Amino acid sequence: MIKSSTLRRPLLALVMCALAGYQGATAQANDGMFAASEQLFTGTGDERLDSLKTMMARGNPDMLATIILALRFGLYDPDALNWAAAGITGSEGTGWFDWMLWQESHPEHAAHPSYGHFKLELYKLIDSNFSRFLNDATIAPDKMKIRLEEITWGGVKVDGIPSLDNPAFLAADDAEYLRDTDLVFGVNINGDARAYPLRIMGWHEMFNDVIGGVPVALAYCTLCGAGILYETSNIDGQDKPFTFGSSGFLYRSNKLMFDRQTDSLWNQFTGAPVVGALVDSGITLKTRPVVITNWQDWRTANPTTKVLSLNTGYRRDYGSGVVYNSYFNSDNLMFPALVDQSRLAQKEYVFGIRQPLSAKAWPLKSFVDTPVINDRIGATPVVLVGQAGTRTVRAFARGDRQFTRGTNPGALRDENGQIWHMSEAALSGPQGQSAPRVAGHVSYWFAWDSYLGVRSDLYQAP
Repeated sequence: MIKSSTLRRPLLALVMCALAGYQGATAQANDGMFAASEQLFTGTGDERLDSLKTMMARGNPDMLATIILALRFGLYDPDALNWAAAGITGSEGTGWFDWMLWQESHPEHAAHPSYGHFKLELYKLIDSNFSRFLNDATIAPDKMKIRLEEITWGGVKVDGIPSLDNPAFLAADDAEYLRDTDLVFGVNINGDARAYPLRIMGWHEMFNDVIGGVPVALAYCTLCGAGILYETSNIDGQDKPFTFGSSGFLYRSNKLMFDRQTDSLWNQFTGAPVVGALVDSGITLKTRPVVITNWQDWRTANPTTKVLSLNTGYRRDYGSGVVYNSYFNSDNLMFPALVDQSRLAQKEYVFGIRQPLSAKAWPLKSFVDTPVINDRIGATPVVLVGQAGTRTVRAFARGDRQFTRGTNPGALRDENGQIWHMSEAALSGPQGQSAPRVAGHVSYWFAWDSYLGVRSDLYQAP
């Protein structure tokens, strides 16, 4: 994703020239606000100032969304745009980031009716394929689960971050490119173990694969720090498994993925469609267990594992610590999202579990002193085994048992002193007992709080 404060100059020039050519080509009455929007983007300095004055004279913040678009694309004098935004809202702000946060915190103020069509025309100039997702048939407020004003361009075109579809794998012994300390997404379904290194997945953010006979997709939002494994088959009304790609759009610093069957946009974090044909389908994708751990630990626990080949079909720098290095090592967000930081800093990692009637997050720092945590989510008792340094957490349904760490890696001791062994599927007891794995995933706190903070509990260490 391109940083929110920048835009490639050739593309900016193309957008401005194309809008200038488009100006007036489509008549939009809407009390002159469509024309004012065009003038703001393509007029002379005085004409742009006049358009801002026209927007301010309405005494209504419904034109703020258009001013925010101008700030996003670096158009016109930012001081003038900030002045107009302040005049419209009665609030103070500096730049695109601030005004996006104001907009998010004021959902009661809808954008002007001309905004949707104007935004569509603008985005089509960047990539005509954007109209597959956002068009006159999909952007009516009553047909969307999110606000069009909060959908922002992430800096790439459709599939500009290409998914890996049924990628090539190597045997573990042949993966000489990997370091023992490299982090991987580890998945084991029906005994089929796969490792997907983060140094590769950071460039692709999505895979569509079949593991252990089960079609799945891993949606990795690098901005959220969240890799979520979704089951993509056995969905009502769908004859074939869904396959997903990256749309190039974001919502509250979270990627909007799309399915290739219907071109609906989906919230990567919730696994639910938010724009397009599937909005009212009631579909929410089922999650599967996935773990982040280092290559050495994954390979030791899963000796038959396969691992992604570097031969992805794309030319990228797949070196250790290359992709998103500056973002991962910063406390700041690249794109705006409101977050409550009274409990955790916005980019602290948490491990979260979501169930139909409950959700809970555990800060990864909790596992530094307590690598085995007996807790519950809603009515379900769980035990979590974690290692903060590698972002590794696995959760299991423990029933009425209490567990502590065993003497050997991968072993736990119950309240009776019996040793249980941990696999990717379950904890196994000495008399054949089983405590099944519970699906969850790691993410930054801001993402978990932004989508689930109201409905989610947060673990507090004793």
